Amino acid sequence: MNRRALLVAAAATGVASAVQAQPDTDGMADLLDHLRSEAGIPALGGAVVTPDGIAWLGVTGVRQSGRSDPVTSTDRWHLGSNTKAMTAALYARLVEQGRASWDAPLRDLFADLTVDPAWDAVTIGHLFRHRAGVLDPAVMPVWMMTAWGDADVSELRSSLARTVLGAPPAGEFDRFAYSNAGYILAGAAIERLTGEPWETTLRQEVFEPLGLTSAGFGAPTGDNAWGHQGAGLRPKDPAVRGSDNPPALGPAGTVHASLQDYARFLRVFLRGGDGWLSADSLAVLTAPGPQGSPAYACGWGVITGPAWTGGAPALTHDGSNTLWLARAVVVPAKSTTLICVANAADPAESAIQGLTRSLIERFLA
Repeated sequence: MNRRALLVAAAATGVASAVQAQPDTDGMADLLDHLRSEAGIPALGGAVVTPDGIAWLGVTGVRQSGRSDPVTSTDRWHLGSNTKAMTAALYARLVEQGRASWDAPLRDLFADLTVDPAWDAVTIGHLFRHRAGVLDPAVMPVWMMTAWGDADVSELRSSLARTVLGAPPAGEFDRFAYSNAGYILAGAAIERLTGEPWETTLRQEVFEPLGLTSAGFGAPTGDNAWGHQGAGLRPKDPAVRGSDNPPALGPAGTVHASLQDYARFLRVFLRGGDGWLSADSLAVLTAPGPQGSPAYACGWGVITGPAWTGGAPALTHDGSNTLWLARAVVVPAKSTTLICVANAADPAESAIQGLTRSLIERFLA
């Protein structure tokens, strides 16, 4: 996901409908199928989550374009950059355990590397809010070519950190610039704090305690939907290279999960941490950086203003690896979260946007 996608998500969720529909599920199956057919995509799904669980869940379409195998309610969906909120929440767990600090300078977290003095004022909190001066165009193209090699994923993340931190920031400190590289660096910092790969720690601190049994990394395999590529929507075999970004990009966006399990993670933000995170951690995770556009917290865009937010900030984020598209909208004041997913990317934007608006009208108006 890039800044354009973030702004598209904010725009789509920032339009309050004048229609006062009843918060029921009448006609939702037909609506889903209409939105999917109109966009010409293989599959579309969504869910509405409350503190008590899932109030509505629906899917429509097929797992692969050109075939008849239907997508099911338990299929797993690639979450793309919505992984970032999980990486930030993982760091919050380490802070609560006394193993980390939100104010930790990058120079201390990467004490094993040569860090340019220009990074002295930058903390990991700046990475999580995309305000560290890390610019993707300056480092990601070359790194992505090397990231498909046989090197260990942790070493590949360290190599990116070595490149980025060994020179002055390419961007302006404390100014928003959406950065996948910044989250890969955050993952590398977590690996230094734990002595384990980011994947291992995410399983131990996020997936397992929350019961996310379907969650994993990369394109989901087995009896499941496939992602689709390009304008022709060609299904991409998850066993083939290119079905996802390189695994080393993980902290920025490689998690997949079922709708039910993704709902379990998002419900944490409706239940005051749900005994898994403290109120203090939630406050940090959902607090945007300094004034500026867009308002961005730790893995979340922050929306204020529309009536459907209940007069309090709401959280939103889109995720895509160019073969899938996922959106989450968390509205704490209304005790409701919306999820929209598709097994295509750009062609699915109209369907995701239409489903978002319909769910707002039905469940948040």
